Amino acid sequence: MKPVRLLKGWVRRLLATRFLALLRKEIQQILRDRQLIKLLLIPPTIQLLVYGFALNPDVRFLPLGVVDEVHGASSRELISALTENQVFVDSARPGSERELARKVERGELTAGLVIPPDFRRRIAQGRTAEVQVFIDGVDANSAGIANGYIQQILRRFRPAGSPATPRPPPVTAAVTFLYNPGLRSSWFFVPGVMGLVLTLIASLVSAVALVREKDTGTLEQLLMTPASAWEILLAKIAPLFVLLQVDVALALVLGRTVFGLPFRGQLPLFLLLSGLYVFVGIGIGILLATVCRSQQQVLLTAFFINLPLVQTSGAIAPIESMPAFFRGLSLLNPLRHYITIVRGMQLKGVGLETLWPHALTLAIMAMALMAFSVSRFRSQLS
Repeated sequence: MKPVRLLKGWVRRLLATRFLALLRKEIQQILRDRQLIKLLLIPPTIQLLVYGFALNPDVRFLPLGVVDEVHGASSRELISALTENQVFVDSARPGSERELARKVERGELTAGLVIPPDFRRRIAQGRTAEVQVFIDGVDANSAGIANGYIQQILRRFRPAGSPATPRPPPVTAAVTFLYNPGLRSSWFFVPGVMGLVLTLIASLVSAVALVREKDTGTLEQLLMTPASAWEILLAKIAPLFVLLQVDVALALVLGRTVFGLPFRGQLPLFLLLSGLYVFVGIGIGILLATVCRSQQQVLLTAFFINLPLVQTSGAIAPIESMPAFFRGLSLLNPLRHYITIVRGMQLKGVGLETLWPHALTLAIMAMALMAFSVSRFRSQLS
């Protein structure tokens, strides 16, 4: 109980001190800045609509999981036929159909193949053998390509020792699209664009706001007041955080009303994890403000930071289509983890029990980046 009383006392003292006056001043300043309000609301809306309709990438190296209940030459031939064109990679051999479905749910696999026990017998008898295929429909483009290749490969598949033109065809597939049955491309792109827009807006707005204060000399005036450096920075961060959370809510509404994008997760958890990522974006912006002396430098530097973040995040093109080096490098990209959270919660309805590695990574990055950026900026203020 003592830590709780100390925390309540600290919050009470914080609200009763000069911090509240600084916060009120920052809110009034932002509300007077109509250009900033437009920057926070109009570009995200336009970008979400344009990118959601326009983007359409190609893919390769889709991870495939196989439940092989035959373990014979015929099943190995089928797996080889599916993976030799490099559209699929034999990535996992789950022990059961349930485990295979869980791996698809967690995003570890794009497609799953179940070869039933009677596969070899039906092939040997010249009858059609049916296999079960699960495809993650979150990425509609990848799912459509995967389905097309699977159907084409199975039509051409000829097991060793079978007639040249068997009747009926030796193998057919019962394909099930998970999470996006209609294979709508916008359901893949819109969550990615949400993360992309949030990154650009959070980093640029926070950096430009702080650099502009330095240019006009307002920060120097604030330093002459009794307020400490952390109070000044916290007062500047708090209104931006609230406005960026409004952008998150706006993106959810647009995704639902314009693109018919479902939301199957827990809204409070989604907003909490989005708040973590907002702190990442603000931390990047404060870091930019410490290395740039003008707003023009902020824009140019942000271009070199944000563009690699976007390209290696999976927002536009699936990570599986990238070279191995960049797939590994993307694990250090906070935008990749946030997009995985957005797609997982919106389309799959998964919770923290599945997304906790990404949430933990975001929390560590947010704390480290904010601490480092604020420390550098406070040293400049001092």
